[in-house]
Amino acid sequence: MAGHCDPNRGALPPKEGLFGEVTYSEEGVNRGGGFPVWHKPTSGVDKGLKVKNSLSAGPNGDLDPFVPGFKNRVLWYTCGPTVYDSSHMGHARAYLTFDILRRITEEYFGYDVLYHVNVTDIDDKIIIKSRVNYLLKQYEDEKHDFKSVAEKVQHAIKVKGEKLDSKKAELSEPLPENSISRIVNERQDALKILELKATQHKEVVSAVEKTVKGGKDTAALLREGRDALGELLDTEKGASVTDHSVFMAHAKKYEKEYFEDMAALGVKEPDVLTRVTEYVPEIKKFIQTIIDKGLAYESNGSVYLDISAFKARGHDYRKLRPGGDTTADEMAEGEGALAGEASEKRHPNDFTLWKKSKVGEPEWKSDWGMGRPGWHIECSVVASDILGPVMDVHAGGSDLKFPHHDNELAQSEACFGHTQWVNYFFHAGHLKIKGLKMGKSLKNFITIKQALEKYNAREIRILFLLQPWHKEMNFSDQAMDDAKVKEKAFREFFHKVRSLGRTDWANTPVGFQEGAADRELVTLLFKTKEEVDAAFKDNYDTVAAMLAMYKLVGAFNKYESDAKRPVVHLAQKIAMFITGIFRVLGLVQGTDSIGFGEDASGGGKDALVPFLDKFLDFRTGVRKEALPKVKFDEAMRSIMKACDEVRDTDLPPLGVRIDDRPDGSSVWKMDDPEVLMKEINEKKEAAREAAAKKAKASVDALEKKVKTLKSVLAAGDPANMFEGYALSEEGVPLKDKEGAEVPKSRAKKLMKEKTNQEKAWVDLATKSDKAPEAYVEKMEAELSDLKAKLGI
Repeated sequence: MAGHCDPNRGALPPKEGLFGEVTYSEEGVNRGGGFPVWHKPTSGVDKGLKVKNSLSAGPNGDLDPFVPGFKNRVLWYTCGPTVYDSSHMGHARAYLTFDILRRITEEYFGYDVLYHVNVTDIDDKIIIKSRVNYLLKQYEDEKHDFKSVAEKVQHAIKVKGEKLDSKKAELSEPLPENSISRIVNERQDALKILELKATQHKEVVSAVEKTVKGGKDTAALLREGRDALGELLDTEKGASVTDHSVFMAHAKKYEKEYFEDMAALGVKEPDVLTRVTEYVPEIKKFIQTIIDKGLAYESNGSVYLDISAFKARGHDYRKLRPGGDTTADEMAEGEGALAGEASEKRHPNDFTLWKKSKVGEPEWKSDWGMGRPGWHIECSVVASDILGPVMDVHAGGSDLKFPHHDNELAQSEACFGHTQWVNYFFHAGHLKIKGLKMGKSLKNFITIKQALEKYNAREIRILFLLQPWHKEMNFSDQAMDDAKVKEKAFREFFHKVRSLGRTDWANTPVGFQEGAADRELVTLLFKTKEEVDAAFKDNYDTVAAMLAMYKLVGAFNKYESDAKRPVVHLAQKIAMFITGIFRVLGLVQGTDSIGFGEDASGGGKDALVPFLDKFLDFRTGVRKEALPKVKFDEAMRSIMKACDEVRDTDLPPLGVRIDDRPDGSSVWKMDDPEVLMKEINEKKEAAREAAAKKAKASVDALEKKVKTLKSVLAAGDPANMFEGYALSEEGVPLKDKEGAEVPKSRAKKLMKEKTNQEKAWVDLATKSDKAPEAYVEKMEAELSDLKAKLGI
């Protein structure tokens, strides 16, 4: 299945894919900016979708028609997790985003997608993290005394601080004057990251010093100095960890956790799942093929791709992030923390295919010696084995463009002998928190489990739907609040439509009773359908789609509140349309035609409908009788309180929501008990926070008042302020008590102070009934009582 070559310009796109012949447009696309020529497939079905393809978008981010390589079938590979630790929301940015794009591709456009995800279960991060955890546990099990632990932790912190200082000195070196903007921006980002790490290190130093002074809490010392101590232990003893099971058990634990997190987020399982450690024989064969073609070489037990030879064959290198040679930082990222010596390479740009294992690293036998796969080779091998020599879509985070994805492209094209191993490359934008990329090394992350404790999966998915998939997004309380507001609006809309469906519409006039308002709503529905279709075709623009539906819901709410006889079936048609789109987007998991699923009155809940209707009629009648009399009748107040309690306390845990309207009528709705209780608890918490804020304001105001009163009392009777001064006929100070002349500016200030004190003194005398000392003491006592009452 190798590609074909033009002797005048080198390799061309592949002729054959997994399912047969693949054809491409003769005219390639090249939009400048150093990006290579890209050829659009022509052998698949074009359904009007246009996408941002990182291979062809160029510097302006232009879109291209999406056409599979073979008929209606889409071969899709997504870089999976490196299972070295718990997944955080930065990881969710990629996996949840691509779940949304996959669903739209499959369920809206109707493509047959084969979705492949690979798990990286051996990698430098996994090796280091598993060794560190193993050595830390070993150290803790040795039960060292407090003094020796303190010395060890303080030494570890000192070493880490020296590393940070060294890195700061390195990053403070000026860049060459002709450095491109990308390099300049990366240096600035690196300095921001280092600044955050330095701040975090200072906090650790302070915490450890405090614990050391305490002189007894060993557990706290180990907890506070854990990261630095782990790094030190790995430096000292990492080579002693040689048992493969240590690495594999670590990877298995976090792989299991990853899939639990994905299930909790509602991410669909892949059609095909692979693991690197199960592909080592295939990886070795893949590498040998590249060596046999003269495009890779062995050096000191490692194997490297020969970039110079690769480019000499007509290939482009750095397709996704073109521009110059690889920097030292980029090479360090690409080769990993456990890289070999750079002197082993023929050229600095050459990268590792097979890595010679050091002591304390897992290893496999090969023709080049004991070693393990390089980082990039795994994706090329597993994806090619499952999807063939060319795939339609390769997806991953934007931080993987270079070196990972560019190196994947190079080694795959070297193996197959063509120039288009991937037809469309999708890159999800970073997720940032407080301006920095969320990451484990920065300790600025929120795990998926932590996020799901605060927000539900639907709210998180809506947050992602409200952000362009290919651009940076910020994770913040404000962004989540906006998602929650929109989720609630849609949920309330579904409730409203269900309530309308339960009205006795069969015995009332039907048709367009509202005239123009009915027709305007129909027109908006059709327009919204067109807008959603156009949005999905425009690079999966979920933001525009969501806002169009949100606007439709807003228009319906106004229509429903104004209409005397809203059209029930039209309301249901709108709700079914939105539910259908939400099902495509993964917001609806059930099979109900209207709503999010858990609020349905299907199954056994149908039997509750007549009972709830009768109960609500009874409650509404009771409230109608009691409401006008609550001001003067204690019994009526008790009845109203009971009506509120059944609404707010008794029914929500059972999944029933009652909404009381301003006109005295009420409606009931079925909802998820967890959602209802969460809303109630949030309202209670908001009320507590408001009360606490109000109480704090009262304390602050009283403290300010007491402080002012004490100041006035201390200053005393203003008639005595200038006692001992030489005064003018107007009473202005000329000389002070020591006989020194008072400057005019100082005299002016003293006169102003006296005027203010006279006003304050009169005010104090009036309020205190001419007993200022007792009054101030009374105010101090009130302040003390208020603080005690509020627990301040």
